[in-house]
Amino acid sequence: MRILIATDVLSEGHNLQDCAIIVNWDLPWAIIRLIQRAGRVDRIGQNAEQILCYSFLPAEGVERIINLRGRLRKRLQENAEVVGTDEAFFEDDDARVILDLYNEKSGILDGEEDTEVDLTSEAFQIWKKATDSNPGLKKTIEEMQNVVYSTRAHTPQPVQPEGVLLYMKTTEGNDSLIYVDRDGNSVTQSQLAVLRVAACEESTPAIPRDKQHHKLVEKGAELIAEEEKNAGGQLGRPSGARFRTYERLKSYVQEMKGTLFVSEELLKAIDEIYRYPLRQSAIDTLNRQLRSGINNQQLAELVVALRMDDRLCIVTEELEKREPQIICSLGLFFNS
Repeated sequence: MRILIATDVLSEGHNLQDCAIIVNWDLPWAIIRLIQRAGRVDRIGQNAEQILCYSFLPAEGVERIINLRGRLRKRLQENAEVVGTDEAFFEDDDARVILDLYNEKSGILDGEEDTEVDLTSEAFQIWKKATDSNPGLKKTIEEMQNVVYSTRAHTPQPVQPEGVLLYMKTTEGNDSLIYVDRDGNSVTQSQLAVLRVAACEESTPAIPRDKQHHKLVEKGAELIAEEEKNAGGQLGRPSGARFRTYERLKSYVQEMKGTLFVSEELLKAIDEIYRYPLRQSAIDTLNRQLRSGINNQQLAELVVALRMDDRLCIVTEELEKREPQIICSLGLFFNS
């Protein structure tokens, strides 16, 4: 396939690393969309040395009338919330406009840390880097049985006490990480923080298992199950993808009631979001789009598409067939 034509909604969630040239037929008002398009191409598996991005701009006479170029530059400057990269959309810009933007709206970064990171992608990057540098690791790790465990030396700190990290796949099919201290209390709600605490070198030696290890694993599994139970049938935290998507679509339906925009498929999708938990892939997709400033109509189209592809929710019938699985655990204890 030499040429792929796609909208932002249809290309969302697809890895396009086999491409190397992006042509922006439009210049969206939310600048983050241009960054996302490039990000779907410039990702793991990309072999091209350069990724080329082309954008159509109005002819000079039209530009003088609508001032698109000037308005876009002004918007970029007003919304430059993060400093540190060297990309520029316009080759003749003297001052290179910083494009490390998560969203065009001020204050959108005030949520929890995990909502700003695609945890699955970060974990995959760690895996890819480790197995690329040592291909033998892939076979070794894939042959490990579930419930495997180990322990490494850890110097306790106020925010990183001794305890156990647990990776578990829940009955709802979600991958969950938890960090519990010696008293069986959850240390942090951030999945990203747990992932980073687990970091160590391949040469890091293992130390003997602490006598509390398995008891803390059991406690961690109970905490994960309890949290998921409390969220089941509910919309979860207000900052979560499920809650935000449901509330926005509910308001959208009320606003557009009686129009062609409110389809039967959309109503079914909203009902499923309320009744059943989202799939992990749907959570990642919706979080990315919500950060990008997706409007309500686009959000509705995305949700309907996810449901039609059976990628939106985990329905009750599937839940009844699932059992929680403890994948692995890592003890963090002081080696005296």
